[in-house]
Amino acid sequence: MALSPGVMGVINVTPDSFFPDSRAATAAAAVARGRAFFEAGCDLVDVGGESTRPGASPVRASHEVARVRSVIEELAGVGPVSVDTQKESVARAAVDAGATVINDVSGTLVELAGELGVGYVAMHRRGTRIAADERPVYDDVVGEVRDYLRGVAERARAAAVDPLWLDPGIGFNKDVAHNLALLGDCATLAELAHEYGAGLLIGTSRKRFLAHLGREVLDVDQRLEGSLATAAWALVNGATMVRVHDVRVAVQVRDLLARPLDEVAS
Repeated sequence: MALSPGVMGVINVTPDSFFPDSRAATAAAAVARGRAFFEAGCDLVDVGGESTRPGASPVRASHEVARVRSVIEELAGVGPVSVDTQKESVARAAVDAGATVINDVSGTLVELAGELGVGYVAMHRRGTRIAADERPVYDDVVGEVRDYLRGVAERARAAAVDPLWLDPGIGFNKDVAHNLALLGDCATLAELAHEYGAGLLIGTSRKRFLAHLGREVLDVDQRLEGSLATAAWALVNGATMVRVHDVRVAVQVRDLLARPLDEVAS
């Protein structure tokens, strides 16, 4: 699977993910959305059965598998599918259903990806679930995230994981300043990923920190422009995959950035 440049489309087979428009109430609705994503030029559809937003309730593994298995089975025949999970049993079931990438917010399933012979997204997240009003503290957020991702990359290479993406975990246990610092240092993080033959994945889509960057506080349905702007910034500064809810317009941004300026002007 190519590492650059790519768009990962989010499919939440959940009732409580933070962006309501990303939720699919049924497997049929999730499959229809995934097909539309592929038709729009999406490179990888990411199917999740458990919300990781602050305050979300944990989901039993058996319930999570029931949510995602049939969706992955259907979509795997159309294009590449990843599973968004932090549970080993769910990841195994998803790969058995046709998923070719494990997208793991916990960073704990890297050896499993090597065992199963699939790709892996290693994300940085301090701790597990965090209260919505809890303020995370870092001495050096970029340095700490970089060191963590380097450690996971070492484990991934020891496990012969390929392809591999490193994800700094924008919005996961980080405040606005932390997220902006990580975005500002995308090029450094991309260099780290390149050192390990990996890609850099950035996920800013619709996230809460975008609500505080303009002249007024924005609701989740008002964050499209910020989502696209930060995705474009990430791609220009070395990201090889952006994880998005709004696939059609994100693909347009990706394709525009990939074209020479003289071709765009003609």
